[in-house]
Amino acid sequence: MPTIRPSSDLRNNYNEISDFCHKFSEPVYITKNGKGDLAVMSIETYERLVGKFELYKLLDEGMDAVKENKVRPFREVINGIQKELLE
Repeated sequence: MPTIRPSSDLRNNYNEISDFCHKFSEPVYITKNGKGDLAVMSIETYERLVGKFELYKLLDEGMDAVKENKVRPFREVINGIQKELLE
């Protein structure tokens, strides 16, 4: 069940909202005039979420490369990396 708070709580109960976000690693939904307006979360939760998006993007690019047959054997890639490191 999401935590929903009115926008006035950002001003009046900021520390409580901040503590909740850090303790439970989930967003607090802020309403304005009874309607959803913002989602507030800790920096750690935000960075983890953005990291997941980046990973999904890279996985999607990899899947597209496989579909387009733009891949090389793993051993070939590793050998190329080792060669570059030794130069």
